[in-house]
Amino acid sequence: MLRHENVSMSVVRRLPRYYRFLNHLKESGVTRISSTELSQKLGLTASQIRQDLNCFGGFGQQGYGYIVSQLCDEIGKILGLQSGYKTILLGAGNLGMAIANHMAFEADGFRLIGIFDNSPQKIGMTIGGLQVQDVNDLEKFCKKEKPVMAVLCVPRSAVEELGKVLYQLGIRNFWNFSHYDISLEYPDTIVENVHLNDSLMTLCYRICNGRTKKQEMEQKQKNQTELSAD
Repeated sequence: MLRHENVSMSVVRRLPRYYRFLNHLKESGVTRISSTELSQKLGLTASQIRQDLNCFGGFGQQGYGYIVSQLCDEIGKILGLQSGYKTILLGAGNLGMAIANHMAFEADGFRLIGIFDNSPQKIGMTIGGLQVQDVNDLEKFCKKEKPVMAVLCVPRSAVEELGKVLYQLGIRNFWNFSHYDISLEYPDTIVENVHLNDSLMTLCYRICNGRTKKQEMEQKQKNQTELSAD
């Protein structure tokens, strides 16, 4: 897979949205779309979309637009969705169960191969087609299966010790739903922290301040116009 090391994370974080929308268009039978049409559907400017895609090469043709299936496949390759990274999940509570049951791991570049918990009530349950294992068996499992990513659905108080164990077992990649940032302790890890409360508080701010999508778009266009004038 080609590496794009100098691309900003703000661009990277927009790629899944492009991929999801293009995949929907492909399934709906749409074969071609322009950056202007994409911008209207996604609430971004056409120039922003073109700039984002140009970070990875040229995909469209002026006056013709983008071939939907081709662009969707290319973005999927850029994201590495074909990788099938071996993944384990720690914590079979309500959140862990929801993720194991409803996340399409294989479609998103990963393959869930093990679920672990320390609760006797959870151990032995079948979730998402996998039997929950005792966390005491984690070391043996990891040495045999060699997972490269761990989903953390455990309390913050448990992550510090658990993170140390996982790190010693060679895991360097984490999808972290706890409020403990592993990357501060282990800076050579790749961590995607998911804070649902942060998202909810952001929504609260937007409601309090009346920040609609239309207003955000108008402000973005105004900022771009001012930059162009400078």
